[in-house]
Amino acid sequence: RDGASRVDLLPRIESLARRVGHAGAVFGSGEPDFDTPEFIKEACAKALSDGQTKYIPAAGLPALREALAAKYVSENGIAGLSPVNVVVSPGGKYSCFLAIQATCGPGDEVIIPAPYWVSYPEMVKLTGADPKVIFAGDDQGFKITADQLREAITDRSRMLILNSPSNPTGAIYDRQEMEAIMEVVLEHGLYVMSDEIYEYLLYDGVTHHSPASFSTEAAERVITVAGFSKTFSMTGWRLGTLVASAPVAKAVASIQSQTTSNATTFAQYGALVALQRSDEAMAAVNEMLTHFDRRRLFLLDSLNAIDGVTCPRAQGAFYLFPNVSPLGMGTDDLADRLLDEHRVAVVPGSGFGAEGYIRLSYATSDEVIEKGVARFRDFCANL
Repeated sequence: RDGASRVDLLPRIESLARRVGHAGAVFGSGEPDFDTPEFIKEACAKALSDGQTKYIPAAGLPALREALAAKYVSENGIAGLSPVNVVVSPGGKYSCFLAIQATCGPGDEVIIPAPYWVSYPEMVKLTGADPKVIFAGDDQGFKITADQLREAITDRSRMLILNSPSNPTGAIYDRQEMEAIMEVVLEHGLYVMSDEIYEYLLYDGVTHHSPASFSTEAAERVITVAGFSKTFSMTGWRLGTLVASAPVAKAVASIQSQTTSNATTFAQYGALVALQRSDEAMAAVNEMLTHFDRRRLFLLDSLNAIDGVTCPRAQGAFYLFPNVSPLGMGTDDLADRLLDEHRVAVVPGSGFGAEGYIRLSYATSDEVIEKGVARFRDFCANL
């Protein structure tokens, strides 16, 4: 981004990797610290044993696409779906890229609320479109308003990216907030990429809402992306999902067929059994959530007890996004010093379009959280 060559950047990247590797407490992880449920792994192993190692349709295993369509109808309330609306991709990240690639191009603008996941602006740039960032700080719960969206729209606006629950903040839009935003979207004929990868990781009794479920018109304009990574701790399996109107899904499948072909065949059999044995799968998810919730509350209370740090109560995903601006230093410098002096790894908010904040993941052990937050408290006390 700064115009430095790859050669110039490599020493810094290698140095950072070594430092993180020796960190005593790592809060940077974007993946659950639990294993994939055994019955899912067994289904994948059986598919291998049965010789399910060949090409399949680029859009995905037909039985898996059918099961996903049924899931989005029954659980998310998106009416009228069939397998033609579903594409299985090599990872949720690639589903996001496909959604943008299929609908946006040079001259378009894509509106991205900040704090945002780091890859969104870069994916937009890869299509030739321009990212247009709207900031929503902790004073508004890290959520943009319908009025902010309306003010940002120009004749070049093509798409809005929504991520609820959010990475990096854990914020969740309630139904009223999302309906107000969708009213503006439909008024101006925008597409929405709704990234719902964390849809099952919820706390405090909150409810996840898929904007494609609001109306027939909304379903035509919303591209819902998700995957199996966060819900079932399957990050390395690289299985993403995309649900859209038939024309958009067809365009997405065409792009995928010319770039990656199908996602790994035998891995999709593991994903299929996760949907077919949903009670067993959700029992594993709920067990994981029990641990995440305990860690969330401990880390939240611990951060808010530190002078110069204020942290909103996130209700989704597995991140907290405290405001550290009163500490009086840039978050890049803060993260570097915290890593070098106290062997604690956090992610600076600058990468998320939110200078003044840092991201801490509680998808790590209780021991690491306790040790890490104690070191962070000492660091802040000695500034």
